[in-house]
Amino acid sequence: METHKRSIVKSITWRIIGIFLLGGIAYAVTRDWKEMSIITIIFHTVRAVLYYYHERIWLRVNWGRIRHPLDELEVNGKLAPEDLKEIRDKLRAMGYIE
Repeated sequence: METHKRSIVKSITWRIIGIFLLGGIAYAVTRDWKEMSIITIIFHTVRAVLYYYHERIWLRVNWGRIRHPLDELEVNGKLAPEDLKEIRDKLRAMGYIE
């Protein structure tokens, strides 16, 4: 599971790379700092927002994911001996341990 904060930081760092790339291309084409800035700011603001939502939607898609064998077990705090036994039993039933 990925947090909203992580998705936002990933989006920002990816956009920084893109800002320099598009900024360079836009300046090479227009030779105008103002036009380059407007193009770059609008484009990357839209892309950052779209990327964030794209990531959040993909977090809900299970296709292509490999689930951990203990995904279904709920763990709240320190494990008791009976919890450990349940984990071992589940792993044994799934063929991961003998």
